[in-house]
Amino acid sequence: MRDVSPLHNGYGSSGRPAWLDIDWPAHQRWVDVDGVSANVIELGAGPPLLFVHGLSGCWQNWLENLPHFARTHRVVAVDLPGFGASPMPQGEISIAGYARFLEGVCDALAIDAAAVVGNSMGGQIVSELAIGSPQRVERLMLVSAAGISAELVQRNAVMAGGRVVAALATESATRHERLARRPGLRRIALSFIVRHADRLSAPLAHELIRGSGKPGFLPALEAVLTHRISERLPQIACPTFVVWGEDDHVIPVRDAGRFAKLIPDVRVEVWPDTGHVAMLERPAQFNALLEAFLAEAPGERVAPAEPVPVSG
Repeated sequence: MRDVSPLHNGYGSSGRPAWLDIDWPAHQRWVDVDGVSANVIELGAGPPLLFVHGLSGCWQNWLENLPHFARTHRVVAVDLPGFGASPMPQGEISIAGYARFLEGVCDALAIDAAAVVGNSMGGQIVSELAIGSPQRVERLMLVSAAGISAELVQRNAVMAGGRVVAALATESATRHERLARRPGLRRIALSFIVRHADRLSAPLAHELIRGSGKPGFLPALEAVLTHRISERLPQIACPTFVVWGEDDHVIPVRDAGRFAKLIPDVRVEVWPDTGHVAMLERPAQFNALLEAFLAEAPGERVAPAEPVPVSG
């Protein structure tokens, strides 16, 4: 693990974000996956790079990253069924079902294999994809991934809390523009997810807040809590990088060490003064780290792994 103490500075994006100047509807595609339409954003050319959002997220969770990597890669970001603009699936939501959905998206886009990045629930889903279909995943980056602590919590208590969160999120989504414009309200709406909500730009906060309150939230939360993956994590065979915020209030940072112990070819970085969505909170550092990881030759390690300074 690198010394990342300088990351106390550099929170958020500097200057005008590149994503504000992109005609996103021009890059939107609808693909058919098992008879259900899925909303997909695709831009750039080169090796495929797939981004998968987490619970209560949407493709916009990668706004600070997609323009950067579209310069060198064919980037794809999806709205999982029940989130963003994608409708609910025909059957029950499950982590394995979401992994099969990603395979269907790749088939529809003629992508045989890709580097894959997942945040939170998305990290749990892409871990399942790497285990069940290893030929699909060339490299794996997990950002505050779900799946380990979820096996240890009291399911009924979490679901009860989830129902409250779902109700509040639905209400907040109807007032997202007003919430995003005012730093104090931004802090209230997003403080559980990010370390410094008032330092995020109003346009970015707007995109994050309006992605909440979707019908997939509660069934997907149930899927996260009931899916067992930790004992199968040693089956992940591709190079893997785990990134975590030290101040993550959603999934405890100790899980970074647990992933490190279970995945064979893994490195970990824990960033101070960072919450649950490192790719949005520290986009410049995140993009540089992922870029270096993608550029590695087989068997090469740009940043040699060191012991993870968190309890396992």
